[in-house]
Amino acid sequence: MILDRFRLDNQVAVVTGAGRGLGAAIAVAFAEAGADVVIASRTESQLQDVAKLVEQAGRRAHIVAADLAHPDETAKLAAAAVDAFGRLDVVVNNVGGTMPAPLMYTSPQDLKDAFTFNVATAHALTQAAVPLMLEHAGGGSVINITSAVGRLAGRGFAAYGTAKAALAHYTKLAAMDLCPKIRVNGIAPGSILTSALDIVASNDALRDPMEKATPMRRLGDPEDIAAAALYLASPAGAYVTGKVLEVDGGLTFPNLDLPIPDL
Repeated sequence: MILDRFRLDNQVAVVTGAGRGLGAAIAVAFAEAGADVVIASRTESQLQDVAKLVEQAGRRAHIVAADLAHPDETAKLAAAAVDAFGRLDVVVNNVGGTMPAPLMYTSPQDLKDAFTFNVATAHALTQAAVPLMLEHAGGGSVINITSAVGRLAGRGFAAYGTAKAALAHYTKLAAMDLCPKIRVNGIAPGSILTSALDIVASNDALRDPMEKATPMRRLGDPEDIAAAALYLASPAGAYVTGKVLEVDGGLTFPNLDLPIPDL
């Protein structure tokens, strides 16, 4: 049956930034599809909540509480998966983010920090994971969470958008180096209703214009991204590599205007 191709039975995944939002939704989706998951973020109490949902789905969760802004910390997660579950099949590089700021208030260090948090961390974990995937599973899937702002131009996103654009192109380059045994793909979310958009979700004056500027006329749910991640991780996506899947409601321009005035 075609639905069997969306299963991850007895596979092992690492999901970074899994304490809430997109990472949590992806980890739970993978568990519901049959995978055990290593979930990592800074806040252990949030990870405990996600672990309970994983266990309710009948799978195992291994918690790693760490500051994943440091590439050496993310790299350790690959070995943690093998130590906990004996193999590694899927990596989701979800951790990242950078606060918006006007270009003239974005320092060179801000750009370096954004690149480290959004790109270098993903590279470190991918590089550590590949030998273990090959040794214990014979192959695997890497999924990088980029952003619509990595391809759309909007004010205030010089650091974040540049870093996510770099991650998107890194995805394509890594796919070429690692094929055919390791598939590398990305997901570029649009505006998704996670805690980062709490102020929007509770304010109709902010939410309504964003929804009207989105062709699908709604903001995304974390499960929209989780479903895309499951497709890319599972045998259903076995012929897909080097691609960035845009899950953004059809955006062709940013649906949130930051109040940054003209010079």
